[in-house]
Amino acid sequence: METRVANETQISPPLPGLTHHITANNKEGKAVIHSSTPATWIPLLNDKMAFNVVYTNTATPQLSTTADIESYHKLMQNGGPGLTMQRGTVCRIVDFGPGVEPVMHRTQSLDFRVVIEGEIELGLDGGESEKRVLKRGDVAIQRGTNHAWRNVTPDNGWARMLFVLQSSEEINIEGKVLREDVEGAKEDAEWLKQR
Repeated sequence: METRVANETQISPPLPGLTHHITANNKEGKAVIHSSTPATWIPLLNDKMAFNVVYTNTATPQLSTTADIESYHKLMQNGGPGLTMQRGTVCRIVDFGPGVEPVMHRTQSLDFRVVIEGEIELGLDGGESEKRVLKRGDVAIQRGTNHAWRNVTPDNGWARMLFVLQSSEEINIEGKVLREDVEGAKEDAEWLKQR
């Protein structure tokens, strides 16, 4: 297996570095590589966790031009997206260090989460019976529910997940609106709210 050097801003050295490869169509309609860029990581929770925003969009993509790529680069130069983007999609990779405390939170989005490395416990506010351990290759489809992630990788290893979050309509259960809530993120709650 090929070993890839960690990215310059990566805080999870045992995990491989990542590169984002973005494609486009040239004037002849042939597929080309638009750009290949090493991942940039945003540390959280005192360097026990890090986000890497792979790509974003704010509407149904129009792929005849590279305007969506330019919009993504501009957003990243201005601090990046929040957990979700209203009427848009966010794709990110998250590294979880050993001993990261789970943070119960809810996003107003439909999320697809794939475990790439390690093992992650999904906890829900419905109780202990709702916990599941996800292993490499497992997928969780998060539908606007209150949840938390905990790294349970054996031998105190790092874990990595791919997240794709698509904004959703308001979540209304029996007349009760369930709003996005990142208050449990402790010292990083302000950062998460501003994003």
